[in-house]
Amino acid sequence: MNVCDNSRREFLKAVGLGSAALLMAPALMGQIKRRKRPNILFIMADDHACNAIGSYGSRLARYTRTSNIDRIATEGIRLDNCHCTNSICVPSRATIMTGQYSHVTGVYSLWHRLDPQRQTVAKLLQKAGYQTAFFGKWNLRSEPSGFDDWRVLPGQGRYHDPEFQEKGKKASQQYKGFSTDIITDFSLEWLRRRDADRPFFLMTQFKNCHEPWHFADRHKDLYKDVEIPEPASLWEDKQHRSDGSREYGFTINTMASRMQRKNHPTGQLDTSGMSPEQKKKAAYQKLLKDYLRCVAAIDENVGRLLAYLDDEGLAQNTVVIYTSDQGYFLGEHDYIDKRWMFEESLRMPFLVRYPREIRPGKVNDDIIINADFAPTFLDYAGQPTSPDMQGRSFRANLRGQTPPDWRQSMYYHYWQQCTRPAHYGVRTKRHKLIFFHGVNIEGKGQPNHESTKPGWELYDLLKDPHELKNVYTDPAYAAVVKELKAELTRLKKELGDTDEKYPELMAVRAKHWD
Repeated sequence: MNVCDNSRREFLKAVGLGSAALLMAPALMGQIKRRKRPNILFIMADDHACNAIGSYGSRLARYTRTSNIDRIATEGIRLDNCHCTNSICVPSRATIMTGQYSHVTGVYSLWHRLDPQRQTVAKLLQKAGYQTAFFGKWNLRSEPSGFDDWRVLPGQGRYHDPEFQEKGKKASQQYKGFSTDIITDFSLEWLRRRDADRPFFLMTQFKNCHEPWHFADRHKDLYKDVEIPEPASLWEDKQHRSDGSREYGFTINTMASRMQRKNHPTGQLDTSGMSPEQKKKAAYQKLLKDYLRCVAAIDENVGRLLAYLDDEGLAQNTVVIYTSDQGYFLGEHDYIDKRWMFEESLRMPFLVRYPREIRPGKVNDDIIINADFAPTFLDYAGQPTSPDMQGRSFRANLRGQTPPDWRQSMYYHYWQQCTRPAHYGVRTKRHKLIFFHGVNIEGKGQPNHESTKPGWELYDLLKDPHELKNVYTDPAYAAVVKELKAELTRLKKELGDTDEKYPELMAVRAKHWD
């Protein structure tokens, strides 16, 4: 009998099995090994900005209620350079599920749907033996597939007393209460009745903090007598910008007009007798307080999920992730919403805890993209990255072992020509180059918006982290521009998103590329 046989015999004795079971040992050992694969709990909010999470240390860190979310960072790792490849809800969610860019998923904008026949990470994990479930905001204009169980909000859904569509049922059902609480209830209920002998992949996705920022009744007086600090760029002079972005965007003043309506869902903003500057300040305060009240409900429910893992002894073997479908502007550059390649919109929060592998309290600044999420989930499950995925696993990065060939740049493309111009660009750790081409090149299924002015912008993120000085025309950056245009061309070719198939875009390029 060799050493391996002796090891198996000792193992069988330890679990109370006699030598007659020795022939069964290889299968049994394989089963035990499979059980050791970690569970994956993926918690995602909608439009939750890094600046509204305490552990990211922004101007709002003293005000935002995120102690449970911050716990994930304290006990795990915070990613500082996690980015969205198309900063709008539906495309980003499609990328997270498939590991593919928008031009591959076919989900370019809010008006496109994810084909339920497409390969997704949920289907691959399901095939690998994981129990899979999804509860909350799906928002991909199709029924979820690859999940053993699911309940989803139809479309955007409601904050209060929402309806949910359930797997296997035609009619939706209404539930009393606040959506964030209910989504967590569904998640906990499923966890309690799961098969404890198999690993799970659970996606819990909240509707908060999507406009119009309804909050739970218990939070209506939160921040009542608090003055929320403004970002310096709220009053940005955009003359440094190119023609491609200077005149566009969804501003605080735009939001103020909505808030002045009597039927505004979180209460009317009274701006009578105010100057334009006073109106902007008042709208900013109301927006931030409503938004941060939304955040409070998320944090409470993240706490409920973490408490369950603790109580059931699952924390050590569960990868817990907290993220958002993209970033969000909270008055920076006088903007709200997302879509732009500017940092507040591009940058996604990403906090992850896995005690067996990730040392607590760490920070990672490698360039990560949302197309990397699916390959990373598969890696934790012991599965290879699917050949059709354009991202790669960053599991090693989370352990502090960044591969030597890890990407040094990322490609971004916002397609939807809608109050914010269509644009693409490249970001490195030091610089960001953006081409606002302003051409509605993928308008199928969405409103046909006319083209906007083209323009180039370059930002030195080391000297100008808030992106307040476009240096594209500065002679000192001529070599940087040339290098980044070459890198942008390389990435577009590598990812299969070249411009040659769009004659109108090529015409704009011919006039403005050089």
